[in-house]
Amino acid sequence: MKFVLLVTLALVAAVRAERPNVLLLLVDDLKPALGCYGDPHARTPSLDRLAASGLRFELAYCNQAVCAPSRFNFMLGSRSTSTGLYGLGMNLREKLPDAVTLPQYFRKFGYKAESLGKIYHIGHGNQGDPDSWSVPHFKDKVVEYVLKESTNGEVTREEAYFGNIKTGKPNKQLPRGAAWEAPDVDDDAYADGRVAAEALRRLEAAARSDQPFFIAVGFARPHLPFTAPRKYWDLYDPGNFDLARIRDFPRNSPKVAHKSGGEITQYKPLPEKGRIPESMQRQLIHGYYASISYMDAQVGKVLDGLDRLDLADDTIVVLWGDHGFHLGDHGIWTKHTNYEQANRIPLIIRAPGVTTAGSTTRQLAETVDLYPTLAALADLPSPQGPQPIDGDDLTPVLKDPADRVSDHVYHAFPRGSLGRAIRTERYRLVEWKQPGSPRSKARLELYDYQEDPLETKNLANRHPEIVDRLRAILDRHPEAARR
Repeated sequence: MKFVLLVTLALVAAVRAERPNVLLLLVDDLKPALGCYGDPHARTPSLDRLAASGLRFELAYCNQAVCAPSRFNFMLGSRSTSTGLYGLGMNLREKLPDAVTLPQYFRKFGYKAESLGKIYHIGHGNQGDPDSWSVPHFKDKVVEYVLKESTNGEVTREEAYFGNIKTGKPNKQLPRGAAWEAPDVDDDAYADGRVAAEALRRLEAAARSDQPFFIAVGFARPHLPFTAPRKYWDLYDPGNFDLARIRDFPRNSPKVAHKSGGEITQYKPLPEKGRIPESMQRQLIHGYYASISYMDAQVGKVLDGLDRLDLADDTIVVLWGDHGFHLGDHGIWTKHTNYEQANRIPLIIRAPGVTTAGSTTRQLAETVDLYPTLAALADLPSPQGPQPIDGDDLTPVLKDPADRVSDHVYHAFPRGSLGRAIRTERYRLVEWKQPGSPRSKARLELYDYQEDPLETKNLANRHPEIVDRLRAILDRHPEAARR
């Protein structure tokens, strides 16, 4: 009997070896505040371990710094400016009924595609994309509380938005939930713990199957509210956190680029208008890092399961943050800008037999690159759409981190007009105008990250020659689709 079992397992492994498995670890609102990125505060042993076993991208960027569009960028391989999918409540199939998403593409070649937690943005009227998956999506909460005093037992504004809950009155009339809580509870009291447990069950089932898997596991923290078990808050001394050094908008920057209020004001006890007191700023930063450590522990459980089930050597693992996060820099909190803190993301890829353990690259990478890259790593034909496939195949860089496939990344954000941005290794140019309007009406931003990494001043008027050079790069891209 034992011999038969060993032969069966060997046959399963042989069949699966024809195609590598894919495990996506998608994290909400995660900037590179990780130990492996040099953050002195972060307690992130699981993601540090993943980075030590694969390739870490130092300069990776989202294509739009807001949840739903960024996830569409990933799953479609298309930038928002190609699809017109700029908003939280937009439905993929209404815009692109025939699109072939990344998981659908893998399904065409025999993969079982599963999703757990936050993969597509579900909320604000958005229902995700059931067509992407082989089996129904395992949904859990993004906004969630354990303590009654955090909500007073009522449905809060953000719970209603993220749960697509209809209360019979406008969401702005609903009470605000707490911005943070730190109860003494087990990990599975919150969604990320439950998602990790379900991911382990899916991996165990996959280990018994001869079908290659494509499993996307989405973690909600560190998205607001910063709700995490007390033990993760206790990893940090809030007195050790520094508040943002630059709390004003860049000098000479156009107002269209600025942000105030927004998502952060939907939570108590934060003021709905005006500056956040320093004591609350420190609490928010503490909560952000505690939430990262909580998420990191859940990722560790999934990675441990991959090892325990002897799947690691046959599985491509990708860690991706959907966008960055402002923690008070420029006086901004959360995301929704074209600035560095909202757009730079962590990206780690471990591809057995391809990547070198503990390697790092300064190749610029953007979210849309992942669709063609994963297809190439799985030895699938180069994807052709029918939606635009805007990204570059990064496999040459995975094999040799010193190689280069692109000299820039591209991202955008709509705020009245549309800000289209080019980020090179040194500079960022943002051109704000309505799609189709003449360039003469554009407002410009230029930042030099070698000389001014904190974006204290807009240099567009001082360096027209650099603006012209970067605009020539911007001209390689088609005009943006309208919203």
